[in-house]
Amino acid sequence: QTISAEAALYETCYVTSHKSACRVATFHPTGQLIATGSEDTSIKILDVERMLAKSATPPEVIAQETPQQAMENHPVIRTLYDHAGEISTLDFHPHHQILVSGSKDHSVRFFERLQKLGLWHSTQAETSYWSEQVSQHVSVLLEIIVRMYDVKTFSCYVGRNPNDQHTAAVTCAKYSPNANLYTSCSKDGNIKVWDSVSGLCINTFKNAHDGEEVCSVQFTRNSKYILSSGKDSMVKLWELSTNRCLIIYTGAGTMGKQEHRTKCCFNHTEDYVLFPDEKTTSLCCWDSRNAERQRLLSLGHNGIVRCINHSPTGPAFVTTSDDNRARFWYRKADSD
Repeated sequence: QTISAEAALYETCYVTSHKSACRVATFHPTGQLIATGSEDTSIKILDVERMLAKSATPPEVIAQETPQQAMENHPVIRTLYDHAGEISTLDFHPHHQILVSGSKDHSVRFFERLQKLGLWHSTQAETSYWSEQVSQHVSVLLEIIVRMYDVKTFSCYVGRNPNDQHTAAVTCAKYSPNANLYTSCSKDGNIKVWDSVSGLCINTFKNAHDGEEVCSVQFTRNSKYILSSGKDSMVKLWELSTNRCLIIYTGAGTMGKQEHRTKCCFNHTEDYVLFPDEKTTSLCCWDSRNAERQRLLSLGHNGIVRCINHSPTGPAFVTTSDDNRARFWYRKADSD
């Protein structure tokens, strides 16, 4: 039985705007902060409690706030302008107050306690991810090669076998919660599973989405399955023990295949799978165990939804869109 609410019961609690298309958003592991990144090169840090408080405060009360009170209650607690190009990826450290960002300015930057920590230059920063257990390591995807970096020394590590690498640009990568494995996906249509100790590829799901680009991958919390989305508008659950596709979540993309990369995700209890439909800008939701389609949720964006991330701790998620906005959604206790 499911123990959480379906996505159709969530509602928008706060909307923040960038000056250009909003590309990416991520939650802090505690669920207390959200970082959003934009084509305008800016990164915003938002406080979840302040967003919830703002949505619960009557407009007439907000109108009577002094400038000092408005500043103290404003959900956007920091805006960072350190990059010179579009923000393509964001991720928080699993244990410390560190944010890592990747950009089309070919750099990856670290912010400690929302202060700039350091950077290094690369050929193209596509995606980054942390090891949940070996938290001193971050991995960055550069072109078709998966590379790992030590956060303290910035030393670079690559797999021992060059033939293990993808044959096209890598689009996403994630560590397993137990840190024994990590997975990557690519424009070549393949999903790869890597041993995090040896750096060797131990399995490849070829043509995982009928040869279309694979847009996102993530492990389940028990590290036994991988959830993926592709430009074929399909979401799939892969079982590692049998090396097969276990469940296919269908019904999105009824008006054709995707033109742009969009990710999928679980909700915080892994009862549901969430995936935005590109053409209708509505959110598709399925029961993760039996693929039963739930009610659609209109996301209210006026452009393509590029990213969705669910809070790891509670009934909340964030969506970003080409309409320059990031929307924070929450399931209120008094909702019908």
